[in-house]
Amino acid sequence: MAKMNLKKTHLATLCVHGSGGVDPATGAVSTPIYQSSTFAFKNARQGAEIFAGETEGFVYTRIGNPTQSALEKEIAFLENGEAGLAFGSGMAAISAVVLYYTRCGMNIVSSDTLYGGTHNLFMETLPNYNIEVREVDGTDTANFEKAVDENTSCIYIETPANPTLTLVDIEAASRIARKNSIPLIVDNTFSTPYFQRPLELGADIVVHSATKYIGGHGDTVAGLVVGKQDFINDLRGTILRDIGGIISPLNAWLLVRGLKTLAVRMERHQENAMEIAQYLSFHPKVSQVWYTGLSTHPQHELAKRQMSGHGGVVSFEIKGGRKAGEKLMNNVNLFTLAVSLGDVDSLIEHPASMTHSTYSAEELQKVGISEGLVRLSVGIEHSQDLIADLRQALKRV
Repeated sequence: MAKMNLKKTHLATLCVHGSGGVDPATGAVSTPIYQSSTFAFKNARQGAEIFAGETEGFVYTRIGNPTQSALEKEIAFLENGEAGLAFGSGMAAISAVVLYYTRCGMNIVSSDTLYGGTHNLFMETLPNYNIEVREVDGTDTANFEKAVDENTSCIYIETPANPTLTLVDIEAASRIARKNSIPLIVDNTFSTPYFQRPLELGADIVVHSATKYIGGHGDTVAGLVVGKQDFINDLRGTILRDIGGIISPLNAWLLVRGLKTLAVRMERHQENAMEIAQYLSFHPKVSQVWYTGLSTHPQHELAKRQMSGHGGVVSFEIKGGRKAGEKLMNNVNLFTLAVSLGDVDSLIEHPASMTHSTYSAEELQKVGISEGLVRLSVGIEHSQDLIADLRQALKRV
């Protein structure tokens, strides 16, 4: 089979065909699930060479597995990175990267609007090991410059941010990181490589909660890291090997499968989210809507510059605060009251009491997460059915 011209091939096609090729061991068109903990050597010499890193091969699934390797190859390909590494969860991936770079007595500079689990890692867990995290308003990248000092190990950003959809200028943040000779780490969960490729904008490392859009069906928990080959090799041989936050072969296979439909899902998520955001923008019981695809989003121009699409998350402020939000969430029919996001099913949740309950009241106020903020993860159902569901639930508020 002739090779595709990758430069002229649309990303939607690349999601389906990936980097090309079939399973090298069997010729299987669909990546097999190598459900094995251990792999045999042809002879003692080969075993010694694999352990020494002189020959490629598999030893033990905690270190690597053919199904996992196929996933890592494809996510690196789509992110336009050199190599990838899979983990058992998004938090395993994030903690592995920051622990790789950060030692006792060092600090991390981060944007201040983050997934609640990341915020808790930064504010509660890492300080126990004498690691300081300085969370700053990332909408003004000058704040990163002010916070960095000689003990800073890295700059960490999440863009678009969960749940307020605030953005960080990746190119500007990368210039600050390079100036200070530290890596820029970008959580690209909300956009996926289909709508945003941070490495092409100057970032050094991309992390994903692959549980979300990469998997896409709410049946897998996993994390992914993409970066330079040497970094990924070191990360595999230290943090992944020693701490053991590994992905199972089955979950790796589910993500390989998920990548094949990423393009069609992201396009439908975006189409539905835009229609819902526009509907909510004119609803008398809604005071504000956050969606980067709306021209009213304060960073809409930045979104157009660094993203090719806007994803499926919509957040909005409902008049009446938390009680009104609870009334809404208790009366939806198609939207499922559940955390997480990126599923083909539409989900609704209350960040202040659920995904971002790790933030104090003061921290919530600082980053703009109010008691009346509701987050929608818009699925791939028909948009008019989703709008009808929101309409009938809002009538009860």
